[in-house]
Amino acid sequence: MARWKHLISLMDLEPAEIVDVLDLATAMKADPAAYRKTLDGKTLGMVFQKSSTRTRISFEVGMYQLGGQGLFLSSNDLQLGRGETIQDTARVLSRFVDMVMARVFDHQDIIDLAEYGSIPIINGLSDLLHPCQALADFLTIREHLGRVEGVKLVYVGDGNNVAHSLMHASAKLGAHCVIACPEGYEPDEAILKVSRDAAAQTGGSIEVEHDPKAAVEGAHAVYTDVWTSMGQEKENEERKRVFADYQVNRDLFERALPDAIFLHCLPAHRGDEVTDDVADHARSAIFDEAENRLHAQKAVMLRLLD
Repeated sequence: MARWKHLISLMDLEPAEIVDVLDLATAMKADPAAYRKTLDGKTLGMVFQKSSTRTRISFEVGMYQLGGQGLFLSSNDLQLGRGETIQDTARVLSRFVDMVMARVFDHQDIIDLAEYGSIPIINGLSDLLHPCQALADFLTIREHLGRVEGVKLVYVGDGNNVAHSLMHASAKLGAHCVIACPEGYEPDEAILKVSRDAAAQTGGSIEVEHDPKAAVEGAHAVYTDVWTSMGQEKENEERKRVFADYQVNRDLFERALPDAIFLHCLPAHRGDEVTDDVADHARSAIFDEAENRLHAQKAVMLRLLD
């Protein structure tokens, strides 16, 4: 059914295609046995330049549940660690496996894998985008709130790869996304522009706000992420100082709507970007969200290989 060959960015998909993935994920979650042999005999190569808990486990388990096999490949296991180019790696992997998921630093590596390989490529995370996470996030929002269109999603923190893909998903699905961040930590300008252009077609909106308290007012969902992403460790102390007023604590969360949910892509640095009383709140959906990585990614893999 999919006309899209890769999952690199949600901007590459039409709104109906994203909804189709969410619908399929919902069906697979409700009746996993019905899809048990759908990818029988297929192999997923999983390339990891960055460490992972949720990405590795959800893809490996998901492929197994669909009847296929996931093959873990760290950068140390591949000749990438000894100087082989991404282009040659893409060509070689295309001869052995049916699909590749890659979790990388440089987003260009994802683009090169797709350009030089001949099999579907899934962006499991790059420094620019995290589309798999956004699909799981919107699956969770739809489960808890019954809809995605018109929902106000407020992301509090760094304008990073997670924020970028949340903007893309919101724009495509007609949601209202607000990024509340300190000055100097705004989302990428090009991503902001394409997201706003897409939102204009769906009735959604994309905003950037520097006052987290004002941003959270009227929110249906409040989202945060770590202040220091992988590769930014040298900035950790400075980021803790800059983001101190952007902690999602009970006071901030209670400014959202009474039935608002809390989201976090995990891992959470409790006591930094979120407090325990929010992470463990009755309306926290963070572990549903983590589980939904499995279901959303199973839907993506099936669409790319069916």
